[in-house]
Amino acid sequence: MIIAERLCKSYFNYRKGWIPAVEDVSFECLPGMIFGLLGPNGAGKTTTLRMLSTVLRPTSGTAFVAGYNVLYNPAAVRSHIGYMSAGTGIYDRMSAWELVEYYGKLYGMESDELRERMETIFDWLKMNDFRDVLGSKMSTGMKQKVSIARTIVHDPPVLIFDEPTSGLDILVVRVVLQKIEELRAQGKTIIFSTHAMHEVQKLCSRVAILHRGRIQASGGVGELLDRYESSDLEDLFFKLVERGGGVTSPSESVY
Repeated sequence: MIIAERLCKSYFNYRKGWIPAVEDVSFECLPGMIFGLLGPNGAGKTTTLRMLSTVLRPTSGTAFVAGYNVLYNPAAVRSHIGYMSAGTGIYDRMSAWELVEYYGKLYGMESDELRERMETIFDWLKMNDFRDVLGSKMSTGMKQKVSIARTIVHDPPVLIFDEPTSGLDILVVRVVLQKIEELRAQGKTIIFSTHAMHEVQKLCSRVAILHRGRIQASGGVGELLDRYESSDLEDLFFKLVERGGGVTSPSESVY
């Protein structure tokens, strides 16, 4: 499971002093749940996910991931999560098979166990027809499947997806969302960050809406729609953004 407790992250700017990117963020995500982190660009979604995955150290607050404290047991947290970032970062000179194998070895998997796991994943994601294709020759959809494969190769109990469908065509988006649903059915704890309302409504049982680094509302999707008398998530989102001071301009969307 994931428990975030009053997470804050600030950065120092020589002209403006300390600037908060995330302020007082708290939520809980249980096994078998997809928790949606929704917000516009610059809202603080990626900063929050980086703190949960120990890439960034919180300025204050803490979090527990798979039972481990991100501040005091970062190595244990990293071994129990799969983190798929917004950028695919596929190596041009490695094939799909070589790249996923490389990540499995980084996680300390034994050769026989790793090979068996990879055969299962490549079959599940329908990757066998391009297992020997180099990263430089892959389509965007192929790269996204490789990114999912390397995220789950060590079978972690917690998965973090940061805008996994960004820039994909509608057919690939459908496949990616379907696979994330299947991972939930396996009992994984999943955080799904996006600004696509329809994806959240399709996948997530609970959501938190971030704006300017703060949670404007959190809870079950139906519960929030009723509470704010909204017809859908898009309507709810704009109500909360307006209440929170409007949309951040591109020049302010630094984090």
